[in-house]
Amino acid sequence: MVAMAVLWPPARPLDSQAPDAGEPAQATVERVTRSACSVSRRPCQRLAVRLESGEDRGERTVMTLPGEDVAPAVRQGDGIRVVRNFDPEAGGAQPSAARGEAYVFADFERRSSVYWAVALFALCVVVLGRWQGVRSLVGLGLSLMVVVLFIVPAILDGGPPLLVALVGGLAVMLATVPLTHGLGAKSLAAILGAVVSIVLTALLAVFFVKLANITGFASDEAALLRSTPGRESLSLEGLVLAGMLVGALGVLDDVTVSQASTVLALRRADPRQPARRLFSEAMTVGRDHLGATVNTLVLAYVGAALPVLLIFANQETSFGGALNREDVSEEVIAMCVGSIGLIAAVPLTTLLTTALARRLAPEALAEPGGGHAH
Repeated sequence: MVAMAVLWPPARPLDSQAPDAGEPAQATVERVTRSACSVSRRPCQRLAVRLESGEDRGERTVMTLPGEDVAPAVRQGDGIRVVRNFDPEAGGAQPSAARGEAYVFADFERRSSVYWAVALFALCVVVLGRWQGVRSLVGLGLSLMVVVLFIVPAILDGGPPLLVALVGGLAVMLATVPLTHGLGAKSLAAILGAVVSIVLTALLAVFFVKLANITGFASDEAALLRSTPGRESLSLEGLVLAGMLVGALGVLDDVTVSQASTVLALRRADPRQPARRLFSEAMTVGRDHLGATVNTLVLAYVGAALPVLLIFANQETSFGGALNREDVSEEVIAMCVGSIGLIAAVPLTTLLTTALARRLAPEALAEPGGGHAH
């Protein structure tokens, strides 16, 4: 909390350098026609749309999109978002003289679909987890608040990205684990194990990013952010390190809480077993869990990098050549560093929980919610 107070960014509006074309308006596609473009023989999509929001709500307008080979395919009845066709020479958001179209296509309208997916996710969590599921959703909300209200603004304000991510990650653990699993030996051991693992992950990330000369310029988004006026001093290398830490946080929570819960369950089942056997039996479960978790982590990184892998395959790039690319080597290092942190979290958390469990009476280890918390 002290570190967050020191690093907390001052409240001030962000200075955007982009021309203000206004908030995107919602629109419904009423008709789509396909014909040759006026400037080439390539096919184009001609959209007739009705505006559903904004100052021109209820009005109808037309706009042109390239063909489906280079632009999204739009269908009649689709909800889309449009923005005024900004004309720099006119000094404001006015219809472009080139085509005389007042609005241009910005994106599809996806918010309702996202809301339904979030609602279904929350319903499943509550139905299966009941009260603990509700607490876990509150913890998830707190985690997102830490990211949105602290980590992102603090980095934009010039704070050291790695330190900001480390402090934010510890804040997430301290807020969400007790909230979801209650106060007790399990939460204490899980938090301690996660803290040591996060610090270890940060040290390994710094070492390998320096060793591999990862610059951060492989990300188009990071480079664009760096080129924004006022953000020239932003550390792209620090952004890479911060991303590695934030990416490992969720899985560390899973592994540490699961191991702490396993140790306490074994302790309650046989209070007379020695510490060595308690540790050994819990590690048996931890190894099984670790194998599945590392596989999940690797597949998650591979899934995120799948478009890049397809490009390399299409260009017949060799394995060594692809591995030498910064965008690939960055993901590989992130995967390995995160996995090492997970591997370390299993024995560390098991050892800490065993030490705590042996000093508490079995009846003091009772689970108020019952069962294994994953």
